Amino acid sequence: MTMATRKVMAVILSAAKNPHISLLSLLVLALLTPRANAGFTTTITVDCGAACDGTTLMTAAIQKAIDTAAPKGTVTFKPGTYLTGALFIKSGVTFDIPEGVTITGSQDIKDFPELPTRMAGIELTWPAALINVRDAHDVTITGKGTIDENGAVWWKVFGDLSKIYVPKGLRWAVDYDAKRVRLSLIQNSYNVHYGGGLTLKRSGFWTVQILYSHDVTVDGLTIRNNEGGRGPSTDGIDIDSSHDVEISHADIDGNDDALCLKSGRDSDGLRVNRPTYNVKIHDSIIRRGPAAITIGSETSGGFHNIEAWNLTAESGVGSGVLFKSTRVRGGNTTDIRIHDITLNGVGIPISMTMDWNPNYSNTSLPAGTDPKTVPDYWIKLTTPVPPEQGLPHFSDIHIWNIKATGARRAFSVSAYPNAPLINFKFDHIDIQAATAGSIANAQDWAFSDIHLTTTDNSTVKVTASTNVTGLPAATAPAPGQ
Repeated sequence: MTMATRKVMAVILSAAKNPHISLLSLLVLALLTPRANAGFTTTITVDCGAACDGTTLMTAAIQKAIDTAAPKGTVTFKPGTYLTGALFIKSGVTFDIPEGVTITGSQDIKDFPELPTRMAGIELTWPAALINVRDAHDVTITGKGTIDENGAVWWKVFGDLSKIYVPKGLRWAVDYDAKRVRLSLIQNSYNVHYGGGLTLKRSGFWTVQILYSHDVTVDGLTIRNNEGGRGPSTDGIDIDSSHDVEISHADIDGNDDALCLKSGRDSDGLRVNRPTYNVKIHDSIIRRGPAAITIGSETSGGFHNIEAWNLTAESGVGSGVLFKSTRVRGGNTTDIRIHDITLNGVGIPISMTMDWNPNYSNTSLPAGTDPKTVPDYWIKLTTPVPPEQGLPHFSDIHIWNIKATGARRAFSVSAYPNAPLINFKFDHIDIQAATAGSIANAQDWAFSDIHLTTTDNSTVKVTASTNVTGLPAATAPAPGQ
């Protein structure tokens, strides 16, 4: 018996002690053992048996199956509901969740070990996600089944802490002290494929975070975070200081950024200085959330070569295109292309603010606080950023083929006099809105083939800007419209 064979047999014997790994799976392993070095793969089937109602914690059984399948194998499941804590998908593993299978999250924070990561732009130690791909490669997460984090317990953690912190002027600290479990995390990984028809539900916090990773494809996810309540900060898909990422065929209903690009926050994000770039986002629908496509507010590392197209947003969405940052984020955003966007009843088709959510963005330690008594991330969050580094810069943006109906306000744009939004091009824009809105702190903006219909017959108010050309006079809607 070769050393490789002995190792595989040891794995089989170990797996055989777990009653939730099926006999068929062990037989497949045994048959493939002599050919383990010939490129064959293994398939491990997890069977919930008498524990299919989602009340028996099965973390150990599922993780054993994953470990056994690595470095080249598939883990799949018999129908049922599987209750689990944090799972860690290994390199070379396909994690298949078939139709009729639900992976549901534990309600006990102890089932999610705290590990180094980045959350909301700050590097810190945070509970592991329900599904984790960390320091791995060649991973596939797929199937027609469901991952239901059952995250209302984590929503309550946020709500309860907010009631205590907000009156004290600590709104900025709530997101970091209220430790909640993400549904899935891809961190420091590459060649990852995620989707295939999966439904992700009731995330405790962000649903899909792609962090410090590259060559990641997300294709075919349905995200539903408004079942059984409205979960705060339940972002859909966040691409965070990562590159060569493609997102497509997503269907998102959530309560925070739906399709969002991030790259770090304030002094800590500027220290890390890792951009997000080479990203494609397309052929997706957003049903509820702040925007169809968002850049920010964590902009410190910057963004370049981003393209988004064929997106549809419905009336539960606040904005179409949303750029947001603050005077302490910094970062350079350039070479952004957004086109072929349909907005049905979306509030503000074009929204850009560089003074986003001051109660969250502006941070300071309460008077008399001893820095030695607070978490390290409080110090990171409250470290001053020099003014010249803090201003965010957006330039060379092209937005075209936008069709918006039922909007409240066509444009809501503002930046800073010493950091204007530079060299934006808009063409083939058709917006029907109650009012035209405003643009401030723009430089070298060119509009062509713009159709703006407003209920109040207003025109876009342009202030503190230079060389903004091509905006038409407003057109009143036809009678009966």
